[in-house]
Amino acid sequence: MKKIAFITGATSGFGKAAAHRFAQEGWSLVLSGRRIKRLLDLKETLSVPVHVMQLDVRDADAVKQAVDSLPDEFSAVTALVNNAGLALAPQGAPEVELSDWHTMIDTNVTGLVNVTHALLPTLIKTGAGATIINVGSIAGQWPYPGSHVYGASKAFVKQFSYNLRCDLQGTGVRVTDLSPGIAETEFTLVRTKGDQSASDNLYQGTTPLSAEDIAEQMFYIASLPDHININRVEVMPTRQAWSPFAIDRD
Repeated sequence: MKKIAFITGATSGFGKAAAHRFAQEGWSLVLSGRRIKRLLDLKETLSVPVHVMQLDVRDADAVKQAVDSLPDEFSAVTALVNNAGLALAPQGAPEVELSDWHTMIDTNVTGLVNVTHALLPTLIKTGAGATIINVGSIAGQWPYPGSHVYGASKAFVKQFSYNLRCDLQGTGVRVTDLSPGIAETEFTLVRTKGDQSASDNLYQGTTPLSAEDIAEQMFYIASLPDHININRVEVMPTRQAWSPFAIDRD
């Protein structure tokens, strides 16, 4: 039976790498993102059936319309990869614009909920082996300065994934919270609004994860035997670990 992966945020980073990884195994793809040229360019590099859609996941009506209008050959989605998301404002909370907090909530929380809700009937119809992969972050488990709403939004992703597991029991649909650590993508460029030096400094002198590392985890999760559900995967590079608690001193 043909397998179809629906990947949000496919224009770069984890989503783009996931498109290549699933395509290597012959999966058909539905790829969404806000930058249509990037999606069309990506489609040209893939040798499997691909349907692209310019989509802002924050717009619930647009998401529902996009899912409802999928061509027949792409409608029986097997795996949903909720990858669209972002971090903004690495400064401390008192220095952050409220609009940046709202953008993170609208994308990381509301957008993920919009897409999941729209595709749940399809995934339940697919049944055994259907998979929802929600891209979280270690920030959803481990706080750090400057994480404020970003970390809180990823904590939502974790708990939402667990709660979905409860509600989908008996349907055959699997749910995983995939939570990466430091990974070299456009993440920091977006977070710093284009500061290339900040991005370079973050990854300098260490060995971060790559987008392909996370795409490999996505494909592994989605291709497991039907009776196996991985609840949560937290992936760090070997050279990243936790720090001691911060203590304020006189």
